[in-house]
Amino acid sequence: MPRSRRSLALIAVLALLPGLAACSTTVSMEAAKGANDPACAQVVSRLPKTISGQERRWTDAQATGAWGDPAAILLTCGLEAPGPSTLPCRPFDGVDWLVDESQADQNRYTLTTFGRQPAVQVYLDYAAASSADVAQALAPLIREYLPATGAVCSSPSDATPAPTPTP
Repeated sequence: MPRSRRSLALIAVLALLPGLAACSTTVSMEAAKGANDPACAQVVSRLPKTISGQERRWTDAQATGAWGDPAAILLTCGLEAPGPSTLPCRPFDGVDWLVDESQADQNRYTLTTFGRQPAVQVYLDYAAASSADVAQALAPLIREYLPATGAVCSSPSDATPAPTPTP
């Protein structure tokens, strides 16, 4: 290719770049402290293309995932495994999830794996995505790649009552 044609081709490609960048669907997120854990790489590299009808989008942080436009499901892997909690804990398909409903009035839930290290946290808009769909889509990956710590969901009724002192 003559030099002038290569120059014109290069100029044409460079002219298109700003337009292509404007169409980017990258979701800006922040990586968790343990995002470089190899288990997170195993999970994130296998994330589904869709969850609850929401298409996967690119993210700009390690060990993260996003679905929907606008993003209705945000996933972060690499969190410290949570300890005992007063949040409801719901088992689903072999994975226990802590469910934070404190923003339910804004159609938002936060689901955090319980008994897995590293932990995964999913922030979702439940008006656009079902928490059951999210748990079902992610459970096989979490079961296979995130080691269980031995901690499991329990309810207050599972606790042994403290003995009452005798006078």
